[in-house]
Amino acid sequence: MTSSARGSAPESVGGENANGKGAHDRPVEFWPTAAIKSALDAGDIEVWQRIVVAIKRDPFGRTARQVEEVLGDAPAVELSGIARALAEVLVHARQHLESQERSEVAQHIQLLLDRSGLSRKEFASRVGVPSDDLALYLEARVSPPASLVIRMRRLSDRFARIRAHRPGTN
Repeated sequence: MTSSARGSAPESVGGENANGKGAHDRPVEFWPTAAIKSALDAGDIEVWQRIVVAIKRDPFGRTARQVEEVLGDAPAVELSGIARALAEVLVHARQHLESQERSEVAQHIQLLLDRSGLSRKEFASRVGVPSDDLALYLEARVSPPASLVIRMRRLSDRFARIRAHRPGTN
C-alpha cells in the first residue's frame, strides 16, 4: 500500500530525515512547504483532510501560511479544485477564529462593565466612546482597540475600588 493510500503525503514529498522517515510520516504542521505543494498537486482526500484539520486548528499557523504561499496570489478561478477549496477553508477558519475572539472580548468588556457598577451609557461616556459603539463591542460585532480595553479596565478597577470602600455596597 502506498503512503497516499494510507492518507499520508505522497511518497515523493520532503525526502527522508536522519531516521529514514519522510515528511509524510510526521504531523502536517511539520511538513516542509514542498510537501504541502506536492500534497496539493498529487495528494488524495485523506491527505487534504489532514491539511484542513491543521488549518482549522491554527488558522494563522505554519500550515496555513504554507498553504497561502503555495496558492500564491492566483485568483480563485485559476486554482485547481482542491486549491480553491483550501483557500476557502483558510478564509472560513480565520473568520470563525476572529468571531470567537470578538465574542471573548465582548465577554471581557461585559465583566468590566458589571464590575464597575456603572450603566452602559455612563461607562461608554467615561471611556470616551458613543453608547452605540459600546453596544457593538458588547454584541461582538466589532472589537475595540487594545488601548480602549485598557482604558475600560482602568475605569472598572477605579469604580470597583470605590464600591468596595463604600459602606453597605458589598
